[in-house]
Amino acid sequence: MSTTLLPPHRLSRRGFIKGSAALGIGTAALGLAPAWANPWGQTSSYPKGVESGPDISLAIRRQSVPIAGQSARPITLNGTSPGPLIRLKEGQDVTLRVTNLLDEPTSIHWHGILLPPEMDGVPGVSFAGIMPGETFTYRFPLRQSGTYWYHSHSGLQEQIGHVGPLVIDAEQREPFRYDREHVLLLTDWSFEDPSTIFHNLKTGEGYYNFQERTLGDFIADVDRQGLASTWEARAMWGRMRMSSRDIADVTGATYTYLLNGHSPDDNWTALFRPGETQRLRVINGSAMSYFDVRIPGLEMTVVAADGQPVRPVPVEEFRIGVAETYDVLVTPKDDVAYTIFAESMDRSGFARGTLAPRLGMVAPLPERRRIADRGMEAMGAHEGMDHGSMAGMDHGSMAGMDHGSMAGMDHSNMGGMDHGSMTGMDHSNMGGMDHGSMTGMDHSSMAGMDHAQMDSTESATGTAMLPVGVAQPGSRLDQPGIGLDARERRVLVYQDLKAIAPWPDRRPPGRELELHLTGNMERYMWSFDGKKFSEVSGPIHFDKGERLRLILVNRTMMEHPIHLHGMWMELENGAGELIPRKHTLNVKPGERLSALITADAEGSWAFHCHLLYHMDAGMFRVVKVA
Repeated sequence: MSTTLLPPHRLSRRGFIKGSAALGIGTAALGLAPAWANPWGQTSSYPKGVESGPDISLAIRRQSVPIAGQSARPITLNGTSPGPLIRLKEGQDVTLRVTNLLDEPTSIHWHGILLPPEMDGVPGVSFAGIMPGETFTYRFPLRQSGTYWYHSHSGLQEQIGHVGPLVIDAEQREPFRYDREHVLLLTDWSFEDPSTIFHNLKTGEGYYNFQERTLGDFIADVDRQGLASTWEARAMWGRMRMSSRDIADVTGATYTYLLNGHSPDDNWTALFRPGETQRLRVINGSAMSYFDVRIPGLEMTVVAADGQPVRPVPVEEFRIGVAETYDVLVTPKDDVAYTIFAESMDRSGFARGTLAPRLGMVAPLPERRRIADRGMEAMGAHEGMDHGSMAGMDHGSMAGMDHGSMAGMDHSNMGGMDHGSMTGMDHSNMGGMDHGSMTGMDHSSMAGMDHAQMDSTESATGTAMLPVGVAQPGSRLDQPGIGLDARERRVLVYQDLKAIAPWPDRRPPGRELELHLTGNMERYMWSFDGKKFSEVSGPIHFDKGERLRLILVNRTMMEHPIHLHGMWMELENGAGELIPRKHTLNVKPGERLSALITADAEGSWAFHCHLLYHMDAGMFRVVKVA
């Protein structure tokens, strides 16, 4: 599919073109747009309803709603779960009145939106939460456009349906064309209570993993790579007290994967006319699940990432991490149905819909793929990678990074952490954590933290960290991730993303801040630099207006979608002045990546892994800009 890329300068808005209300009267021949369309390609086909701004009211409650053919009691917003599509316009001053009809505190975080800190919706940071029976009014100006989403930031409410899509229409024409659009919100639903899921994760490593290796797998590995190599690999995983199939903490064993709130059997359908270009706004609003998205028989062109336009990238499949959004264009030419297939990264299930000319049409499901085994890619192995001195490392281009010797880091102090008491913790306000008291704490000393001598990564407690003797983290921006093979089909990688034009702040960074993503799978503890949130002494400090480089080093065997509130992260992916802006960065196992940040948002902001149970287990910090 060819995509016309317009110049990055602003273009005049055209007036709406009114078409006939009937679709069957040859509107194309008349040169008119159909009734559901206008020059912006908008449509209100999202199945859970649409609330348009700038003045919106939302009511949050628990209700009985059928999900996947069973009775459930999710959290609803204006009577639906997931919540309605909120549609706003760039340049508006919006007012969103949120009434809490639950019997516990709640909140809404407007994910990826730049706004005042007291409107960000994280209880205990710059916001008290919304108490039962209360109405809180969010007011803020919209200084951006694109595809985003909203969700609760109170306890584990996100897991029980407290999410919804958010679209901000551009003030000026966007740099691509399409005829109509569809919102695709991916979520993971469980009929188990989220506190039960969290308890199970803390008491049984691999509790939801029923795809462990078998004797047949062992024999097949021996045939392929020999007994010695196979035995060595199995012994290594045994020493780490991990399985090579620890791909996802929570799996299809308890999850039903939903597309716009519909299970795969529901066959939710998005309509098209052959020859039309469709904009699909894909949002991963799940609690814990990564998805691999494809539409067999159709090429997709990625035109936006995390709400920000990017130069078109033709792909056949893309992986979308938790909290990320991608906008893609597709142009079906034939009068046939296509399957929208979003397979969970661990291959334990999938969400599914249909793109079709008419309701009732169904396309075949693609062949399911087997679960992959974590191997050297999970341990940061790179042939020829230099692990010498970190001095003089060039972050402008991630290739050839020199990562220092990291072979003796002592994590023994983690052994005494007692998390057993977390089982009965009150999660109504971030698991009982008090964020409010952190306002004046000074943690600026982190800026000069020396990681050059962090050598060993093996904990005395049994850990998900990289073992001694394994090649250390490096750039993996050109790799699609576990279970995806670029030889089978073209898969989006971070290295493909390029902004439409350079961002305004082109200053070099004045300093670097390096954070290590750390964890212990056996005891289900997740943290930054070996400390969970309850153990840190204060916030991470950014100076107002400074330009800094944030370096993220994943010392674990799991993917982590890292989200910074209030500010963009400009991913250093080798695109020079066209590096892409993102609000959430997926950091693969054994990966080291960096992003530039302009600290232009004064106040206190959440910074965390967006895997819900990782955040609740301690992978959370506060960034203070002052």
